[in-house]
Amino acid sequence: MELSKTYNPTEEEAKIYELWEKSGYFNPDNLPDAQGRRPYAITMPPPNVTGVLHVGHALFLTIQDILIRFERMRGKRALWVPGTDSAAIATQAKVENELYKKENKTRRDFSREEFVALVNDYALKHQHIILEQVKKMGASCDWSRLAYTLDEPRNLAVATAFKNMFEDGLIYRGNRLVNWDPKLQTNVSDEEIEWKDETTSFYYLKYGPFIIGTARPETKFGDKYVVMHPDDKRYSQFKHGDQIDVEWINGKITSTVIKDESVDMEFGTGVMTITPAHDATDYDIAKRHNLDIEQIIDLKGLLLPIAGEFEGQHIKKARPLIIEKLQAKGLVEKIDDKYQHRLATNSRGGGIIEPQIREQWFVDVNKKFKIKTGEITGISQGEEIAIVQILRHVVESGQINIIPEYHKKIYFNQWVDNLKDWCISRQIVFGHRIPVWYKNGETYCGVTAPEGEGWEQDPDTLDTWFSSGLWTFSTLGWPEKTKDLVDFHPTDVLETGYDILFFWVVRMILMSTYHLGQVPFKTVYLHGLVRDKDRQKMSKSKGNIIDPLGVIDTYGTDALRFALVFSTSAGTDIPLAEDKIKGMKHFANKLWNISRFILMNVEKTDWRYEAKTKADKDILEKLDSAIKKITNNLEEFRFHEAAQEIYQFTWTEFADVYVETSKPQMQNEALKENTQKILIHVLINILKLLHPFMPFVTETIWQHLRKQGLVGKDDLIMISKWNG
Repeated sequence: MELSKTYNPTEEEAKIYELWEKSGYFNPDNLPDAQGRRPYAITMPPPNVTGVLHVGHALFLTIQDILIRFERMRGKRALWVPGTDSAAIATQAKVENELYKKENKTRRDFSREEFVALVNDYALKHQHIILEQVKKMGASCDWSRLAYTLDEPRNLAVATAFKNMFEDGLIYRGNRLVNWDPKLQTNVSDEEIEWKDETTSFYYLKYGPFIIGTARPETKFGDKYVVMHPDDKRYSQFKHGDQIDVEWINGKITSTVIKDESVDMEFGTGVMTITPAHDATDYDIAKRHNLDIEQIIDLKGLLLPIAGEFEGQHIKKARPLIIEKLQAKGLVEKIDDKYQHRLATNSRGGGIIEPQIREQWFVDVNKKFKIKTGEITGISQGEEIAIVQILRHVVESGQINIIPEYHKKIYFNQWVDNLKDWCISRQIVFGHRIPVWYKNGETYCGVTAPEGEGWEQDPDTLDTWFSSGLWTFSTLGWPEKTKDLVDFHPTDVLETGYDILFFWVVRMILMSTYHLGQVPFKTVYLHGLVRDKDRQKMSKSKGNIIDPLGVIDTYGTDALRFALVFSTSAGTDIPLAEDKIKGMKHFANKLWNISRFILMNVEKTDWRYEAKTKADKDILEKLDSAIKKITNNLEEFRFHEAAQEIYQFTWTEFADVYVETSKPQMQNEALKENTQKILIHVLINILKLLHPFMPFVTETIWQHLRKQGLVGKDDLIMISKWNG
């Protein structure tokens, strides 16, 4: 059967994906000899339910699908669990913005229940959009196991997890410094902060005998401590605890000298005042030295009574007025109007973060708990250990391998060694509501509401990363001990971007080791960020964004997938240009043309062949070598090396050399049939080797080979046997 002259991915891809779905083989339970296969599992990092596929999604979907298709072909019961994320803050903010624009309403115009239903309806109506886009990438995940972070099974898992941790004392309510967004009126997590570079004014102010520097004079009303490094010889005459009288914004105050090693002697004058209620570093200093902590700014960003005449003013408007007063008092030494610094903003709503001390719910990372099973090597069942200890142990002992290797140091030095209690409460209404109720001073925590009247549930919702931390096992049926949970947990690989090593990976290890006594995964593979051809970050303002959906329409999914992994080494940012994708479309066309030539020149024959010529011997030896190298590279997560190997073998060794050599050989009756057999043998193996990378074109060609009787019993290449 002759292939058409050109391969048209637009015509073929939807038909091929439908063929895969109808086969049922995305569900590992439906694979041939399913129960005899060794389980292999990956849980998909859930994309935002209201999001649109971007190039970062395209990369992780490609890498994970490569792994799943590779292991499925190797005879494993490969399960890829798909899911979507409610992205609570982002989704609520989007609905609030639309409500205000279209109806001039806010969430306060609705009851809590009405608004939550409104947001959830919006989320679920948009869910199909991102899921269809995931399918366009060729993702061979098991749609029968689709999970959503706010569906009923996940609601049960979250409530159960909170209850267990609360009863063990790992969750507590207390006053700590949090990231507060005055615009959205909620706490946000560290991972939801977007740091933006800005040029602003930096003020050098006279504070008694010192010169202090600040970009935020509006926070300085309560600054009654002046801090310096104990080894700073410039201030050796001042002793820790000395008190000095200074003229300040609203009159004279008494300030206390504090010596602390956290002060950077090289920054500014090496001396600073602190505002513990509104700065994380200052808060830590105050806690270390048991200093007073006084709030200066309220939750709306307005100055409190301590500001005197500036009370009630918004901090942004008050700043120039405060500087004007300080100048009148002769307390401004100088002003640098070109100061570069980073401003913390909420990536979900754009509000400027104002740290605040608030009574919130936290996970205690130093509280010890009893390990539930003996499945973690080196720790016995019932042994007591703290979260920070187990986070270190499972990676140090090799039970979780992080690729690339150097990210292990980042995991320890940047995160685990500096792990702080995790604030898990949010002041939004969309999300998992905290399962705690109050009545007459009594507190009840449970999976369901307590019996009786008068109980009021905590109004806060949980940080979305709390539910995401349960993802590897909540998607497999926990808290029930389901067959899926027994068969597929721990999962084999977590594949994600290195930018959320702490935000997601650490929380998943925390949750799994506590609730199950298991690691959540055996390997963490961290891919880099996709950048433009000049390695610049992609952004709308630069006009360098590559839209994967547009690229697919132009060049096909296979071309995008192959271009994404061709230069992808672990942890390294990936330069991607449209020319590279276009080049991979040429490669798909080359494969198509090779296949077309072979189908036009090969008849159905038996499978016995031999190396009759030097060209035969060379191609068969090089094929065996390529199979071994590609298999090894995939096993070791060297996707780019595997892709480059199959590209070079297909284009150079096979197309340019052997296919050309085969033409005169097939003119020789003594060599013709044997050459035909070698051609089809090599092509079949190339299709198998390429299938994880370029699934659509390989499956399309495979179906033509099958109809011509040139492949064995496997009706789909996706379940054919890998030869490595």
